[in-house]
Amino acid sequence: MKRENIEISVGIFVLIGLLAVGYMAVKLGKIDIMGEDTYLLKARFQSVSGLKTDAPVEVAGVEVGKVTAIHLDSETMAAVVELKIRQGLALTVDTIASVRTSGLIGDKFVKLSPGGMPTNLAPGEMITDTESPLEIEELIGKYVFGGLDSKGGGASAEKDGPESGEKK
Repeated sequence: MKRENIEISVGIFVLIGLLAVGYMAVKLGKIDIMGEDTYLLKARFQSVSGLKTDAPVEVAGVEVGKVTAIHLDSETMAAVVELKIRQGLALTVDTIASVRTSGLIGDKFVKLSPGGMPTNLAPGEMITDTESPLEIEELIGKYVFGGLDSKGGGASAEKDGPESGEKK
């Protein structure tokens, strides 16, 4: 009789432990069991360099969704990004989607800037106003190799002056 009580209490303890581990796995892993209240939007970008699936989608610095898929539209040769947005968030048809970087060299995310039009985007619609990410490597390369000049004349502006060997 005493042995049965010990076995029952150990079984209950193990069951509680398994439930706790399962709960933590769902919460920490952000697994959706019951189904979230979300809807899908799409956005077309010329470039989504560095953006990955499961990247956050933010409005005014608040996470309101995530990137669920990224694929190439073979007709337009543009990147189409699918966004899962929290239900209840009404985004207008003139919303601007931008690919941004958190910090100087952090992960990429999608920033949504709602507009002021009275018409809202319906689930599955395409956000047409987009901004591709700023390529810091390209800017540095242009500056270092003469593509950008602080005087506005470019790399060849100084070659046409009197010191270039021309005689007048």
